[in-house]
Amino acid sequence: MSHTPHTLDQEFPEFAAQIDALTGTDAHFARIAEEYHEVNRRIHRWETNVEPVDDLVLVEARKQRGALKDEIYAALRAAQTTA
Repeated sequence: MSHTPHTLDQEFPEFAAQIDALTGTDAHFARIAEEYHEVNRRIHRWETNVEPVDDLVLVEARKQRGALKDEIYAALRAAQTTA
């Protein structure tokens, strides 16, 4: 299987340990992280033409990935300040 770019550990290397910890202890964080990974894998398949898709669908998925990434970052920052 090919390497999928934009994984959370690549996007937030400084939070790698915290991502693992929150995924195991915070149900909401685990849900949004999994949703991010699902959207990211879909985008990767579309961008590499494994599953061709309309450009508008790809743009909307990228927006969704960005919004999830923002939410994940906010959760990571919030957890960092409470620790």
